[in-house]
Amino acid sequence: MAKSRFKSPWILHFNCGSCNGCDIEILACLTPRFDVERFGMLHMGNPKHADILLVTGPANRRNARVLRNLYEQTPDPKVVVAVGTCACTGGMFHNCPNVLGGVDKVIPVDVYVPGCAARPEAIIDGVVLALKKLAEKKVEPVKAVGGR
Repeated sequence: MAKSRFKSPWILHFNCGSCNGCDIEILACLTPRFDVERFGMLHMGNPKHADILLVTGPANRRNARVLRNLYEQTPDPKVVVAVGTCACTGGMFHNCPNVLGGVDKVIPVDVYVPGCAARPEAIIDGVVLALKKLAEKKVEPVKAVGGR
């Protein structure tokens, strides 16, 4: 089971309030031209089934709690990928009074994919790098209940 998580990661995408440029590029990764599903990657809607949390947009006071909850609901081992300049540093929104900065101000980030908007090739490279980091994290075997 642990090996299959590295060969076929499930990805949860969360938008923290970006301009949607990076979100459009993430959707472009699903088109036949880039076809990330050929690598076994699947776009999920439930954090409890995800291996990789893909975040776009800057962290702000309104979404910090939701982002932290999504991170905590994602099972271990998990990897966080910050996509776009806004998710990495706060980007063009860094002077806004409600913006905390990059996603790493709220949750730990494993992979940064810079760009405004990040290109689909860069996003795919970031997810492949996230897979390597996911493989490095230890997966503890499930222990049987009842002393067996």
